[in-house]
Amino acid sequence: MRLIRFLLVFVLLVFALPAGASLLHWQFSERPGSWRQADWGSSGLLPPASEAEDAAIYILAARTGGLKGALAVHSWLVTKAPDATRYDRYEKVGWGQPVRRNSYPADGRWYSNDPFIVASFHGETAARLLPRIEAAIAAYPYRNRGDYRIWPGPNSNSFIAHVLDTVPDLQTALPSNAVGRDFRPGLFAFDIAPDHRDLHVTLGGLAGFAIGARYGLELQFLGLVAGFDFAQPAIKVPGWGRLPLSAS
Repeated sequence: MRLIRFLLVFVLLVFALPAGASLLHWQFSERPGSWRQADWGSSGLLPPASEAEDAAIYILAARTGGLKGALAVHSWLVTKAPDATRYDRYEKVGWGQPVRRNSYPADGRWYSNDPFIVASFHGETAARLLPRIEAAIAAYPYRNRGDYRIWPGPNSNSFIAHVLDTVPDLQTALPSNAVGRDFRPGLFAFDIAPDHRDLHVTLGGLAGFAIGARYGLELQFLGLVAGFDFAQPAIKVPGWGRLPLSAS
């Protein structure tokens, strides 16, 4: 009984209260009433593709729409081949064609929310990784109509997490509030990254933990994540995401 009480208090303090605070803050934040009223235009975050000859890869994310935006971001992938004059944007959504390409501007806002760069690669590194990224996109196992599930996944973040896991040289983990990134099929999954730098254990994406160079130390519960980033010191707070411990 004492253990159960401790676990309930732990879940309340570590997961429920921060998530509830984020929901309350979001409820009183100004945002569009529907997707029709939202701004989906370019944010100006990325430089014009025609200005650079080098290859480029960007992982972008932005708060999603509706009440989900209080707890989660939507992520997508942007690529540019050498000498290309435009970007290609890839993402998984729950409507229309399952894996979308160039449905929105590369750095477009998502439900009026400005995107941010999770990671970027340029030049020879990007050119070397592009074929592997394209192969990972083509091999995504949940690319068919009807495969999308908002929670616990597979969703938009599950798609980008698949690419990142398949191409470990990207050395990137999605933000801790990218709900769905930890989805794995089946009741139980235990996996080690191909480069052996991260360990991930989950019960269907509903509860689990991760530890390693990319993830730091994370506890996962119902899609919410709490933990620490040791490489770039920060606290990972459910709903709020990554809160840096230094100003730099």
